[in-house]
Amino acid sequence: MPTLRSALDDLAHSFASAVLDAIRGASLQDLLAESGGSPRRGPGRPRATTTKTAPTAARASAPAAPKAKARGGRLARRSPADIAKTLGQVVALVKGKKTGLRSEEIREALRLDVREVPRVLKEGLAKQALRSKGHKRATTYFAA
Repeated sequence: MPTLRSALDDLAHSFASAVLDAIRGASLQDLLAESGGSPRRGPGRPRATTTKTAPTAARASAPAAPKAKARGGRLARRSPADIAKTLGQVVALVKGKKTGLRSEEIREALRLDVREVPRVLKEGLAKQALRSKGHKRATTYFAA
């Protein structure tokens, strides 16, 4: 006489076999229709919906120049010429100040993005166009 455990194992095995046979015999369209079509996203942050698209005529006529200040995203890649131009502006600004300027003052005066300034100042120090005094936020930059 079979035990309860072996009877349940036999029933589970036969059920699983029947389900697999039914799935193997069905077409892909039948399977997608039964499952609700497209796969459902799991938990987590929902995908961003972008509704800010430019009309195609405006996009086609506009030149493909990168934006210098994109709020919230990555900065556009700057060429060495762009960095040199900005460095020239910084040196000209700092030359007029006898007491020097801190990086945040330079940024405000030239209306630069916060993420642009460190690279420009680093280049200025490396090329010895600028000199600095102080540490961290108290660093003051002077024209060399």
